[in-house]
Amino acid sequence: MIGRRSVAGVALSLAAAALIATAIGPSTSPETNMSGRAASKPDRNAAIEYLLAGRFQWKTGPPLVAPASRPSDPCHAIKDPTIVRYRGKWHLFHSIRSAERSHQIEYLSFADWKDADKSPRHVLKITDGYFCAPQVFYFAPHKKWYLLYQAFAQGRKPGLQPAFSTTTTIADPASWTKPVLLFKRSPPVKMWIDFWIICDARNAHLFFTSLDGKMWRCEAPLAKFPHGWSWPELALSGDIFEASHTYRLKGTGKFLTIIEAQAGRRRYFKAYLADSLDGEWAPLAASRKKPFASRANVIDSGPRWTDSVSHGELIRAGHDEKLLVDPADLRFLFQGVLAKDMKGRKYGEIRWRLGMLEPVR
Repeated sequence: MIGRRSVAGVALSLAAAALIATAIGPSTSPETNMSGRAASKPDRNAAIEYLLAGRFQWKTGPPLVAPASRPSDPCHAIKDPTIVRYRGKWHLFHSIRSAERSHQIEYLSFADWKDADKSPRHVLKITDGYFCAPQVFYFAPHKKWYLLYQAFAQGRKPGLQPAFSTTTTIADPASWTKPVLLFKRSPPVKMWIDFWIICDARNAHLFFTSLDGKMWRCEAPLAKFPHGWSWPELALSGDIFEASHTYRLKGTGKFLTIIEAQAGRRRYFKAYLADSLDGEWAPLAASRKKPFASRANVIDSGPRWTDSVSHGELIRAGHDEKLLVDPADLRFLFQGVLAKDMKGRKYGEIRWRLGMLEPVR
């Protein structure tokens, strides 16, 4: 692992963090439960202590969103969710794998999770080409919404590139601009995937993985965002795979990265902590025996519908570029599927659905 702070320093500060109960700045949206109403939360100190112990236990109910029945382009899977709550509604973006087009991004909006699967589906029209794996956030300095995703760029090496679109109206799926590549020219990388941006007081930080056990980081001054990126630096290496998502933890002064790993054909998530976005990432729940989220620590509150905990998004306490998560309201929207339903199918035809993990404390 490469960073600017020692693992010992991170470990010492983790013990102190459990006693901290002050928030890091105001949340940009109300803290809510699955219906969108104000949620009752555990004691904040207890919630922070639970998270920093790294011994997570979860429960999950039935899947919340399934692939749409679309006669003109049958949808096989819903994947890679990113979500914010804004003005009384959830705004959900995710990849879809379909018969006619392999990779697209779909948008849903709803007030209550019980209505999610019944809400109108909107396939974004920002490009006719390959685009998927979105991240959505409001960049307050520009007063704009940003949608970050991976897209195919003719003439670039690698052909897969981070790109973005913007809008001032998140609820209007037709308002997103055409794709703009994040980098003016490609950095010296052989593979990159699943791009993720989070900002601190001075810089935007771009994280991505390379499918070889490595997570990388670039940075750009906020004044130059969305361009001005440095060349990638190694941020983390280990038994990791893809879908790294990084957040600021409310009340701790710390940052959390969750990242997908493999256990055969099944997927699960590991977790790491750091004192700063350019710092050392220390393991929090980073093994098969001590995972962040896997079948080993998930209880079903209904019929079992998934054997994997794959590419997902923590529910945020706000919607801006700080990516704030409240330990007292910890929930994880993820994609899942049963192992038996993967057999005999091409990867793009696996019927992934979306469900929610909630902690069992």
